[in-house]
Amino acid sequence: MGTGRTLNKKPRTRPVKSEGERRRRQKVQKARLAKKMGVEVAKIAKLEPLVVRETLKRPAKIVKAAAG
Repeated sequence: MGTGRTLNKKPRTRPVKSEGERRRRQKVQKARLAKKMGVEVAKIAKLEPLVVRETLKRPAKIVKAAAG
């Protein structure tokens, strides 16, 4: 008895995002903000994950705001 086509379809075989991986990605993103862009760690701790991702998309804008 085989597994059949049901379990070979793409949505069924995709990996599931894990909580640990999400936390690891957020930690890496916050570290990039602190090291590469010079944002204070206290400010980063207050930011929501969505805001952190948005700021990483436009690094020149962040560096310009920090300088001015």
